[in-house]
Amino acid sequence: MPRKTPFSWKLISWNVNGIRSALGKGLMDFLSETKADVYSFQETKAAASQVDDLLWPSGYRRIWNSAEKAGYAGTAIFTRHEPKQVTMGIGAPKHDAEGRVINAEFETFFLVNVYTPNSQRGLTRLAYRIKEWEPAFQAHLGRLAKAKPVVVCGDFNVAHRPIDLANPKPNERNAGFTAEERACMDRLLASGFIDSFREFHPEPGKYTWWSYMNHARSRNIGWRIDYFCLSASLRPRLTEAFILDRVQGSDHCPVGICLDAG
Repeated sequence: MPRKTPFSWKLISWNVNGIRSALGKGLMDFLSETKADVYSFQETKAAASQVDDLLWPSGYRRIWNSAEKAGYAGTAIFTRHEPKQVTMGIGAPKHDAEGRVINAEFETFFLVNVYTPNSQRGLTRLAYRIKEWEPAFQAHLGRLAKAKPVVVCGDFNVAHRPIDLANPKPNERNAGFTAEERACMDRLLASGFIDSFREFHPEPGKYTWWSYMNHARSRNIGWRIDYFCLSASLRPRLTEAFILDRVQGSDHCPVGICLDAG
């Protein structure tokens, strides 16, 4: 388990695929064991009123952005460090009803927790994602980056390169590995962000999501679709990036980084 130094922040992101479900699969133990400074959760599928009065570990402020549709999407941030400001969404009502983004401003960076829309089976939502969501979300990141560096984390719902999934060729027109989705990731990185995990780990075989079908996880037939991407100016502070692929409790596993306090 990666450990932070006394002078660093440990940040962890996890698509929990239902936070109430994850609570029954060891989430509280995970929080107690990892002791991160900030947790970003995606696909919480719960309103704050359904879970916020549980006996969570002390010392964290809990921030919820739930979807208007019950039991769908949603994000949350648990943080030991009090943000200067918190905002929800990207400032566009047509994109913000699903609770997909939380923005927390800290002293030296913005943390953006995102649950990117899935293009869906048959690519029924690809046009929305490519033509509407991605340009609006990346413009939002650009506005924040003009003020201070940005750390954006979460389930991006795309495997960027062939190295990021076990079977790239047969998945080229499947949701999460289309040329259009991958080009959006290209544009994000070209706009001044780095993929933190690839700064330290160029090797194949490391994934963050596995289908529940055909024993995919035990066979490591997975996809890397969960990321921490940072403004390039934060690279000198980045000391570690990791995937906690032994952690169960969801079809995704947690990912994280350590940042020097700066």
